[in-house]
Amino acid sequence: MPRLGVVLVSVREGRVGAAVADWFAGRARGHGGFEVELMDLKAVDLPLLREANHPRLQKYTEPKTIEWSRAVSELDAFVFVSPEYNFSTPPSLVNALDHLYHEWSYKAAGLVTYGGVSGGLRAAQMTRLMLTTFKMVPLVEAVSIPFVSKLLEEGRFTGGESYDRAAHGMLDELLRWTNALAALRT
Repeated sequence: MPRLGVVLVSVREGRVGAAVADWFAGRARGHGGFEVELMDLKAVDLPLLREANHPRLQKYTEPKTIEWSRAVSELDAFVFVSPEYNFSTPPSLVNALDHLYHEWSYKAAGLVTYGGVSGGLRAAQMTRLMLTTFKMVPLVEAVSIPFVSKLLEEGRFTGGESYDRAAHGMLDELLRWTNALAALRT
């Protein structure tokens, strides 16, 4: 069974992303197509990129980079659960992506974005562009959550039927691409 990394992108105090990531990870487990691993960039705690060598060489010297490389290498696909920062991708995700190169290649990626009126759509567009430079396949199918704070109850994301359908559709497509890209990952 392919392994899916659900990556919680926000590292801020008071973040709502943890509630959204927990909700999505539950939907992914219920989908049944993946073995699901929740990854929290706050816990990973990567410093700003300071490796001496370019990531394409995979000559890592920093212990956190070595561990991040191992964790990403073991997974077959990703879903990034991300807020929108200033119409763009959060710096924590940019940094996490930039630490590696080959470890991301030929893996499909879905996006669950959240925020205010845009629901993170602008960040999703910026992130998709960036993912292609790592030879990743960003999906068209996504989950976009506008006014996310209105969908939180006691620290849990309540979502609803439309979000559940969007998550299921994205997971179906993610599984198709993950299986199709398997030959390129070997």
